[in-house]
Amino acid sequence: MQVHLDAYCAHLRSERQVSDHTLQAYRRDLDKVLAFCEKEELREWGALDIQHLRRLVARLHQQGQSSRSLARLLSAVRGLYRYLNREGICNHDPANGLSPPKGERRLPRTLDTDRALQLLEGAVEDDFLAHRDQAMLELFYSSGLRLSELTNLNLEQLDLADGLVQVHGKGSKTRVLPVGRKAREALQQWLPLRGLSNPADDAVFVSQQGRRLGPRAIQLRVKAAGERELGQNLHPHMLRHSFASHLLESSQDLRAVQEMLGHADIATTQIYTHLDFQHLATVYDSAHPRAKRSKDSDT
Repeated sequence: MQVHLDAYCAHLRSERQVSDHTLQAYRRDLDKVLAFCEKEELREWGALDIQHLRRLVARLHQQGQSSRSLARLLSAVRGLYRYLNREGICNHDPANGLSPPKGERRLPRTLDTDRALQLLEGAVEDDFLAHRDQAMLELFYSSGLRLSELTNLNLEQLDLADGLVQVHGKGSKTRVLPVGRKAREALQQWLPLRGLSNPADDAVFVSQQGRRLGPRAIQLRVKAAGERELGQNLHPHMLRHSFASHLLESSQDLRAVQEMLGHADIATTQIYTHLDFQHLATVYDSAHPRAKRSKDSDT
């Protein structure tokens, strides 16, 4: 079973070309399944059935695994069995028809439009770090990039004349996104300073020593900007969530937002409709004369 699991992971890396992060997540989940099989004395993948897998999911749920984590585990199992079936190793899928326990779906945290403007419209000092960080913040919010997409961004992917950026997202899928006017201006101020560091490669965002900024360094710079400008915790994905929420609120075009975010499934994008409805409900409660209630109205 270990040999087949290793072969599947090699397949994911070489043929599916999944990211290292995704591969490690799949491997951790499938290692749990393999350990369960060994404990149950199952000697081959064909012996694992839906009852076994249901028992494993229930056990992990009792141990505190979230519904989202268990859904990912089941997705990893389905992928493994598609491979095993294709290779003729077995002819079933124990995860077929199995769903994770339902959990509370947490809405992503966003900045409202006023807070986003407060973050981005403050004075920018005329130095290397300030212009670089401003360009990163503007691009995150302007185009909804993932942290990995901004980290890996190279100069040839930017077309500031036409206001476009090409990014390579999950599953090596490429998409072309608009870059707003403010983000273009911030990048145009940053790029001449970038050259002063003698960059080691074509990375758009580099350190003062010319090295590509890693994910952790970018997270820390975004966090520092949030604390300085807003007095709150801020992370790159909050800017991506804010981009999506504000765009959907203005356009009401769910399919366009899905394409810009690079979501394979529109159900993933639909969480932003919940944010929009939540906003509308708040406005209604505060503004509609028939929604207002006195403090004593519940008695």
